[in-house]
Amino acid sequence: MSLSGRQVQVVAYPRGPVEERHFEVVEVPVEPVGPGQVLVRNTWTSVDPGLRLRLREAAPEGYFVAFPLHAAMDGIMTIGEVVESRAEGFAPGDTVWHARGWRDYAVVDASAVQLSGLGTLRVLDTSIAEPQWYLGVLGGMGLTAYAGLSVVGALKGGETVWVSAAAGAVGSLAVQIAKLHGNRVVASAGSDDKVRWLLDDLGVDAAFSYRAAPVGEGLAIAAPEGIDVYFDCVGSDHLEAALDAMNRDGRIAICGSVSEYESEPAGPRNLFLAVAKDLTIRGFRGSSNLDLLDQMQAELGAALADGRLQQRETVFDGLASAPKALIEMIAGRTTGKTLVHLTDVR
Repeated sequence: MSLSGRQVQVVAYPRGPVEERHFEVVEVPVEPVGPGQVLVRNTWTSVDPGLRLRLREAAPEGYFVAFPLHAAMDGIMTIGEVVESRAEGFAPGDTVWHARGWRDYAVVDASAVQLSGLGTLRVLDTSIAEPQWYLGVLGGMGLTAYAGLSVVGALKGGETVWVSAAAGAVGSLAVQIAKLHGNRVVASAGSDDKVRWLLDDLGVDAAFSYRAAPVGEGLAIAAPEGIDVYFDCVGSDHLEAALDAMNRDGRIAICGSVSEYESEPAGPRNLFLAVAKDLTIRGFRGSSNLDLLDQMQAELGAALADGRLQQRETVFDGLASAPKALIEMIAGRTTGKTLVHLTDVR
């Protein structure tokens, strides 16, 4: 019996803000399952800021490639259930992750390396965590937060750590991980509601809204003695403020620059402070630190189980809502991990 399913396709590259008209939902036949492959019915799919970089005619050099027009959007982390398997180690009913999201069904080559290895087909243990948590705290988001703090030595404790975009999927985990390791944590976000959540629920030591006053002013009040570590998700004026506030021998971990995803790049004007203060600035990707995945899942899984760590989600229902979810996330109108629940797979 032939099977068909829907997939979201890009039909035009945005020249400014992302809009729903840049996408369409298309019904396509599902290809037969070949040797070494499995058929997965997708149940949850991820929405991440980095997807905006792939909605350009050419993605940044060295990054994941741009999404082609009028084709499936490969390279999006997804959770699903195996329907049919012709691959050893995978059986119908298994919950798996892979990187062929924003579609109802995916035929996945079990041996194919996806997203530098992070998205390679893998069976998940849903007895210890909700399936969708593997797209957040126990997946790429958790790995990015954990790895970023690791590569700049911020897990030793006793320092002041500032995390920008701290109410987002990665930032909200980075602040909690930094707290768990004994740091004083400063957080910034884009609304008073998010600031209250960071203070009241996540227990950061100080927080401010970058919309209420210039970033440098908010940071000076929150961290009057300066900062030792900056976890950068934003770039631009946030990075500039961090350079001003960094203490000598401070470290900066850069995982993103969301302020520039829909506008022209605006680099810091005070970069020489990296020299004057003997700073270390380290760019990194979660998928480049797969050696930390098992360690991260064990540590953060235990913290989830005993309530020391929270996973907050903003969930959109149905495949067709994926473009809207991306638009809302980029606009700063979501909190925590943004997900699409594929409740309408036929």
